[in-house]
Amino acid sequence: MMKINIYYGGRGLIEDTTIYVMNKLTDVLEELRVEVNRYNLYEDKMNISVLPNTLKEADGVILATPVEWFGIGGYMQQFLDACWLYGDKEKIKKTYMFPLVMATTYGEREAQHTLIKSWEMLGGIALEGMCAYVEDNVEFETDPDYASAIENKAEMFYRAVNQKRKLFPSSMSEVKNSVLKNTNIDLTPQESEQLSKYVSDDTYVKQQKQDIEELTQMFKQMMGGTGEQVINEDVYISKLRISFQPMKDFEASYAIQLIDKNKILVIEIAGEQLKCYYGEKEDAEVFAKLTSELFGKIIEGSITFQKAFMSGELTAKGNFKTLRMFDTIFQFGDQ
Repeated sequence: MMKINIYYGGRGLIEDTTIYVMNKLTDVLEELRVEVNRYNLYEDKMNISVLPNTLKEADGVILATPVEWFGIGGYMQQFLDACWLYGDKEKIKKTYMFPLVMATTYGEREAQHTLIKSWEMLGGIALEGMCAYVEDNVEFETDPDYASAIENKAEMFYRAVNQKRKLFPSSMSEVKNSVLKNTNIDLTPQESEQLSKYVSDDTYVKQQKQDIEELTQMFKQMMGGTGEQVINEDVYISKLRISFQPMKDFEASYAIQLIDKNKILVIEIAGEQLKCYYGEKEDAEVFAKLTSELFGKIIEGSITFQKAFMSGELTAKGNFKTLRMFDTIFQFGDQ
């Protein structure tokens, strides 16, 4: 069975005539026993980078987008970028594309040409498709002549895909081969698919940014501080790791400012996981200020974190239950 995917780059507004045309095209294609799948980019904008994987089973695609003020819109551009970065180019080469552009302002033909040129740059087969300027969406959607023209376009698209119609060569393919160079690392389709999943995983991206921040802070310390400072700061983190006594389901975060070093030591705890680094954490549960000398006494077990707070040597704000837990999670006196 033939499979057609529709990628809609609009905002889903009820007055968007693009939706009406997509529905008409879908009705005709389904009558011709075509399996049609629609992807509304605005509904799944966090996962647009993985959508090129859905091209695998498609014989043809419809790229549908309205022109509200200028161009093809951000969602559609983001999808095409993802196709360039993560799409299976060998599969795209065999995939027919039908551009659909409905405009409420000037620029429907330019947007149509943008979609065609983009697909050709990707190596795919671009058809003429359809575009129109719509001043009154009700008048357009109730006109039987327009409905008939849309149905004819759907049938032409079906025939082109079904017959694997050969198109005349385009100079765009030559430009792609001789001028455009994808500077990305050569990846297999499977590796590209996996990479696109990582990119769409917000947790993974945040973790990568945090790891980079840790490395940045470490190298800044190595370049800007004395050897003694770096060693001392490493000792703090090392001692925290050694003294860590994890508790199931306990999560907390501390931002400890070492006043005389003008640095903030961030401690993040999630069950059995401990992360320590120098940087910023505005949403830490406990903010504490103390000297490096006092912190040295704490990690050596000479004084507890809470006792230093009660004596006024250490100032803190935030969740005081979490503050008290510091001496339970880190048992320095036992070392």
